[in-house]
Amino acid sequence: MITKKRLENLIEWALQILGYALILVFVATYFDTFCIDDEHLYLYGLLATLIIFVLNKTIKPILFFLTIPITGITIGIFYPCINLFILKLTDWILGSHFQITNIFIAFLLAILISIMNKFVECIITEPIMRRIKKNG
Repeated sequence: MITKKRLENLIEWALQILGYALILVFVATYFDTFCIDDEHLYLYGLLATLIIFVLNKTIKPILFFLTIPITGITIGIFYPCINLFILKLTDWILGSHFQITNIFIAFLLAILISIMNKFVECIITEPIMRRIKKNG
């Protein structure tokens, strides 16, 4: 039986993975300096999305905790740099199948992921969770 908390987590995870996939496809389509392996685009796109998701759930909280002073001093402007690190780590893990060769495109991708995370949290996840709690 699925509990409310598990349902909440499942919805949030599905929305985040979908958001990551859409951002990766969007950026890979419009910019030449970011590419996902053309022969197996969907496979490596999904794999990159899952790696980014797992790194965001495991390593990102640790990085955020370690960089709280820098993020505070810069009034949050440093936060996308954590996403940039996660993207470069994904680039390193997947090797030639997921390449980011321009730091500006990587930074744009990191900013888009930060915006998407906030969008999913504030606009989609919280209202759904409130509705689930209200009805359940």
